[in-house]
Amino acid sequence: MAAHFDRRLRKAAVTTTVAAVAVAALSASQAPNVTADAHGRQTTADKVPTSDTPSEESATGNSPYYTDLPPLDSPSPAPTIGTPASRGPSEAGIPATVLDAYKKAESALRRSKPGCNLPWQLLAAIGKVESGQARGGRVDAQGNTLGRIIGPQLDGNGFALIKDTDNGVYDGNSAYDNAVGPMQFIPSTWAWAGRDGNADGKEDPNNIYDAALSAGHYLCRNGWDLSVQADLNRAILSYNNSQDYLHTVLSWLEHYRKGTHEIPDGTGTLPVGRSDDDTDLSGPDPTPGGTGATTGPRAPGTTTPSPSPSPEKPDKPTPPDESEPPDTGTPSPGPTDPTDPETPPETETPTDTVHHLENAGTTGLTAIAGDTFDKKISTRAETKAGKAVGKVRIRFTVLGDTDATFTGGDKFAAVTTNASGVAVAPALVAGEKTGAFTVRATVVGRTVAGLDYKATVTERVADVLARTDGTALTCTPGGEFADQVEVKATHKGAAADKVAVTATLIKSVLDPTENDKGPYFKDADGKAVRTLTGLKTDAKGLLKLPKLYADNTAGTFVLRLTTAGGATLNVQLKVAEPEPSPSPSGDASPDASPSPSTEPSTEPDA
Repeated sequence: MAAHFDRRLRKAAVTTTVAAVAVAALSASQAPNVTADAHGRQTTADKVPTSDTPSEESATGNSPYYTDLPPLDSPSPAPTIGTPASRGPSEAGIPATVLDAYKKAESALRRSKPGCNLPWQLLAAIGKVESGQARGGRVDAQGNTLGRIIGPQLDGNGFALIKDTDNGVYDGNSAYDNAVGPMQFIPSTWAWAGRDGNADGKEDPNNIYDAALSAGHYLCRNGWDLSVQADLNRAILSYNNSQDYLHTVLSWLEHYRKGTHEIPDGTGTLPVGRSDDDTDLSGPDPTPGGTGATTGPRAPGTTTPSPSPSPEKPDKPTPPDESEPPDTGTPSPGPTDPTDPETPPETETPTDTVHHLENAGTTGLTAIAGDTFDKKISTRAETKAGKAVGKVRIRFTVLGDTDATFTGGDKFAAVTTNASGVAVAPALVAGEKTGAFTVRATVVGRTVAGLDYKATVTERVADVLARTDGTALTCTPGGEFADQVEVKATHKGAAADKVAVTATLIKSVLDPTENDKGPYFKDADGKAVRTLTGLKTDAKGLLKLPKLYADNTAGTFVLRLTTAGGATLNVQLKVAEPEPSPSPSGDASPDASPSPSTEPSTEPDA
């Protein structure tokens, strides 16, 4: 095994060196901020940030990837270094359905996370590096790949060690995880990052529409703005934590930004260079039933997929029990079972020792719609004996019919437990949907019972309602009120926005029964209504009611406004005939003057 691993390292070193020299040649025209030092190593104008994303929480599990670089002659002519021959139009072209998926994902993210500034060309760059644009566009009209694209099993043998998290549902491997689909998600990441991009009601990593939208959301988490170079670098590194990967993706991003074109599905070219080696580790098909799956061209020991793969080198990942034995002749050990008492303790990871999750003191998860919950969810990972387990990844997922999210707009968060075994989720932010929902905590990479937390969102409230002016509201019988009622809602002195208000014309201050006469509103059909619901204040806490009308009943009436939170306002409405108008001289008008024959005389008697 040692000799085999040395061969892999030597091959990887050569591949990395070649890639570095190629990027150095491209840097002046194709990789923004990318330069090369005196040894041909890639650097950037700014210090490139590194990702702290563990393999099990990255998109791909830090699996190998295509290292081919873009052709030097851009789809849109631009200055280049050197004059190599073009690799043909299909090299720069993107299969039609794949390109459509990238653009639809960008459009969706522009609406849901406008501050992220995700360009579809970034998805295209990652798709190129991860799967050669779904193996040259081998997808059906709905975007489903023709056969599954499966990367190498992540068994710790030259790759990250990620034990099975999906019972082989996506990758056909019940021992370890493999990266799956055109954007190469590992199942444990897909579990929280997966999105339904084609509105068919399911989230499938083997569908390019689902995979592209999921990749977009993954890259837009943490409040990253991808128009900022540092955030862009962080996002790419979190997808696959490799500086060479970063520079390769940036090169393709710049290439596609200069222009590309649509080509028919299935006609794209498949890259050749990979970041792993080609050591033959062939094995049987991991797919249940042994049919219908193809591994990604990145799998170690596989050949580049072709219509007629060699039977001596099937393009399938190797199950752990059929791996090539080490060069020493010692049988290759199979996967260890952490529950097996014979498993040596030193082979256990902290995750293997987790027996259950405990609530670390979280209670009373309630917030008003639009507000941030003032309490955070805390979960403690424990062994069977109740000892704390540190350095374990806990995934928190928002479940149920709610628009509540964690800070940053995502419905998932992954946090590592501290030395006390406790992981604290980011703050929850209530949406506009009221009611109860669930936040579930689970252990990443371990099948133990999840721990559910109940949370509740209540409707927005106001404790004060007041009119914005004191104008008397009057009207003649059968007429309409000239002024509309406008009020402002506040809560603890601050403007209360989006507060629901109910307006009812009642019989009296002491009798809140709806009146059947007097002033009224009109519905869409022009009919009289005396109760309005569904009214809401604006961002400044203001609400202007619809116009009021009066029937032929004169008198003084009451309009009552109420909100959740206890705010109540009674508004007086007066319906009466107009007062007599005074004459210009200040006396009553002639029509209103007493008749001379009936007016008593004020002169003295003769």
